[in-house]
Amino acid sequence: MSLVEIGRLSVAALLTVVLIWASITDIKDRKIRNVTVLTALILFLPWAVLSTGHAVVADLEAGAVALLAGVAIYSAGWLGAGDAKLFAASSLFIGLHGLPGLAVLTALAGGALAMISLVSRPTRAMTMVAMRGKGDFGRGIPYGVAIAIAAALLVWGGLLHLTPPWAGAINS
Repeated sequence: MSLVEIGRLSVAALLTVVLIWASITDIKDRKIRNVTVLTALILFLPWAVLSTGHAVVADLEAGAVALLAGVAIYSAGWLGAGDAKLFAASSLFIGLHGLPGLAVLTALAGGALAMISLVSRPTRAMTMVAMRGKGDFGRGIPYGVAIAIAAALLVWGGLLHLTPPWAGAINS
């Protein structure tokens, strides 16, 4: 194993710790602190340096696209500001080619979290259905967890050269 590979694995491990940290604070406080996002952004610097033969420009483009989309989704009230920033920071590690996959995996993980939330509190779920979603039940789904799951899966999948299930459909 080369030093570059060891370096990328090390950065991925640190990023995973940051994503876990973001998930914990999102579950506990429903906030993703700026220091968490900044730490992920700082980790992108060695990631980019170690990305020999990798399109760093496409990674930066992914970050810009994700940030713009995140701001729009935040403005619509569908996502928190910390979630939008974490998604944009995570997209730097995925790149422009993987951005659709990050979005889809985040949505799937968020849906799974929503189902777990509803199943674990059936009375709340039935009340929400009866009130047609208009009841105030406080805290929603910690979407930072969904973003962290999706980002970690794609970063590690890329490092381990695992092909995502949708790759065959895209290349066809």
